[in-house]
Amino acid sequence: MTDQTRPRHWPKSSYDPRYDPIVDAGPGHNRDHAPTYWIGTAGPLPEDDGPVSGDMDVDVVVIGSGYTGLSTAIHLARNHGIKATVLEANTVAWGCSTRNGGQAQISSGRLKRSQWIQRWGVDVAKKMHNEVVEAFELFNDLIGSDDIDCEPQTGGHFYLAHREKVMPKLEKECQLLNDTFGYGSKMLSREEVHERYVKDQEACGAMWEPDGTSIHAAKLAFSYVRLARKLGAKIHTASPVMGWKVVNGVHHLTTPGGTVRARAVALATAGYTPSGLHYRTKHRLMPILSNSIVTRPLTDEEMVECGFQTKSPLTDTRTLRHYYRFLPDNRVQIGSRSAITGKDAENPKHLALLRKGLHRKFPVLTDIDLDYSWWGWVDVSHDMMPRVFQPEPDRTVYYAMGYGGNGVMYSAQAGRRLAQIVAGQKIEVDLPIFSSPLPSHGILTPFRRLGQRVMYPYYYLKDEIL
Repeated sequence: MTDQTRPRHWPKSSYDPRYDPIVDAGPGHNRDHAPTYWIGTAGPLPEDDGPVSGDMDVDVVVIGSGYTGLSTAIHLARNHGIKATVLEANTVAWGCSTRNGGQAQISSGRLKRSQWIQRWGVDVAKKMHNEVVEAFELFNDLIGSDDIDCEPQTGGHFYLAHREKVMPKLEKECQLLNDTFGYGSKMLSREEVHERYVKDQEACGAMWEPDGTSIHAAKLAFSYVRLARKLGAKIHTASPVMGWKVVNGVHHLTTPGGTVRARAVALATAGYTPSGLHYRTKHRLMPILSNSIVTRPLTDEEMVECGFQTKSPLTDTRTLRHYYRFLPDNRVQIGSRSAITGKDAENPKHLALLRKGLHRKFPVLTDIDLDYSWWGWVDVSHDMMPRVFQPEPDRTVYYAMGYGGNGVMYSAQAGRRLAQIVAGQKIEVDLPIFSSPLPSHGILTPFRRLGQRVMYPYYYLKDEIL
């Protein structure tokens, strides 16, 4: 195909609900978005630069147009004068960034502060805490700017104890946050939670963190797109990387519309990273499915029964936790774990399980009509923490991923950090997430799903019965 005969726009492919990053060779080509509440209410898609339509030479390629990739492009331009070229296989922000729960928390990865201390010691844990504090400040600066419109609702984040036996653990974590990290968390009784915040019938109390913001997931992503392009970045949709070779230190990335040659490549593909994209990311993540539903708008009577007085992020203390919130248009969104494989994602039992979780918290919503239901892959690293890293010092390949479901906020900082190392700057903070690669389980990664099949029932027993 010559440059003259390559189409400027490729035909849109339908959304594939059974896509599985472990099984499938790639995420597809110009697929439509998942039918999420965010896509349904975000308005028109932002303009992009269309598919790659010929061979080109660029400075830096960013693969993936989600929060991380777009933040990388924004900070490369804003802080380093580098105008990146973003390659997206499908439509903008097609993966995690338009399928999450829209919850920004002061965390990164799946580990708590006490687990940081167990793994790294107090000194490193304090540095890690400072990193996420700085990250939240950056996130607040971004969403507070005139360039970003994402309907932020502030008010902190609530960890709700779903059983009485969890309260002592929450109290211990709260004391650790305050005494060791100087963070102003506080404990709330069941009565305080019900009277002032939400009448979650499971809640036996809660730990409140001052930093927590709910956002409109797609509007945040689309604002990032507009800002990145305003700063000079190019965003090419319908341009999956189908081949990758290095010639004399230059990366040759083959797309359906042409070859993009770049001096450096930043990977920001998270839970949608194809196993064959690059050998340094193969088997480095365990993609986990998470379901999400959004109800019809609540009636006045239902709102009184549910007692929502906050639109802040809410998370319960289950191992397979529920994350939920009250949306600005009086709907309830709730999400939790889903199927193990993409092949099983449409099984109605997963929707029924999530409905059951909603009903336990709010009995008045039993059998309420749902306006939206979707699922998406979460990028869980094998040690439960993200990485921003250059895996080989002599090769200009970099990545940022592995947030484990806590990437809405930290992805902004990860993109800033990734931009730093792509631009040749050393990250001044000495942390394991910047100085070590994503751990690999080699060919065992696909077989870890057997472990999921064993552990999910155990987690249920642990959370609900034992």
